[in-house]
Amino acid sequence: MISVLICDDSLVARKQVAKCLPQDWEVNVHFAKHGEEAIEALCEGKGQVLLLDLNMPVMDGYETLKAMQAQQLLTKTIVVSGDIQPEARARVLALGAVDFIQKPVNSEELTAVLRKHNVLALAEDMPHEPEGLDEHLRDCYQEVTNVAMGQAGDHLARIMNVFVKLPIPNVNLIEVSELHMMLSDIEQHEQTSGVCQGFLGDGISGEALCVLSDSSFGDVAKIMNIHENVDDEMQLEILMDVASILIGTCLSGLAKQLDMQFRQGHPMVLGQHQSVEELIKANKSHWRKTLAIELSYGLEGYNVQCDLLLLFTEDSLDMLNSKLAHLLED
Repeated sequence: MISVLICDDSLVARKQVAKCLPQDWEVNVHFAKHGEEAIEALCEGKGQVLLLDLNMPVMDGYETLKAMQAQQLLTKTIVVSGDIQPEARARVLALGAVDFIQKPVNSEELTAVLRKHNVLALAEDMPHEPEGLDEHLRDCYQEVTNVAMGQAGDHLARIMNVFVKLPIPNVNLIEVSELHMMLSDIEQHEQTSGVCQGFLGDGISGEALCVLSDSSFGDVAKIMNIHENVDDEMQLEILMDVASILIGTCLSGLAKQLDMQFRQGHPMVLGQHQSVEELIKANKSHWRKTLAIELSYGLEGYNVQCDLLLLFTEDSLDMLNSKLAHLLED
């Protein structure tokens, strides 16, 4: 599987470039905020392809290319920059970049450049899924999730006496390699803690993954009037409480709309104080290709970021689609 490194000092730019990568491309994506981080990542083998910005602090794109030459780091570098001066393009090509794309990048242009340099196989040579989510089913998934999400948010708001900012559900068929992309709202180097809980019922099964950023624990403790030291044990207790509320209520709301019941397994701690990438890498054997529904919750006035992923097994899709199609017919 190809490894891609996106280097840009702007979080927005990193997200935008990542979202422009071909959706059906099996790829591991890594991020760097400046050239020094990029060089470290490349030395660790994280970047057969480098998408590199030019204007960055610490070490800019030109210095990064020079360092790559000096250290003989063999990677295909595509510069993605707003500096469209002919001289800028000439300089980066002379320093070893294979191509130059003007910001803001779009998916069509990026895909064309990747194909041009034999990085990306042609679409017709790539395996295709026999079935995906058609537009009506996707809308239906989003609508039933909206209802369940609202119930979970209301439950959380009443318990914590806060206003919960409800997200727009993101519904996709994804590979395990793409799970970290579903959590793109969490900064790449943000430490996180996660809980996973399996569920099963009427031919539908999956796992719910609740991830809370470590920077959230302080404010959550204040909201819950916890005055003692928020150590690892207390953080784990908080995480389990939040996960129980969100996972339990959300699954209950979905089950009611699907006219079924879910049996929930025991919650499992996936890890504490890890990056999202590390958390998923350590547990990716649990997931294959899956239907993923992403919900990113926030609390108004507080630095709290909580991501909930509902991951349905590939074997569950026929039953899910059938139940949702029945809802559409009604």
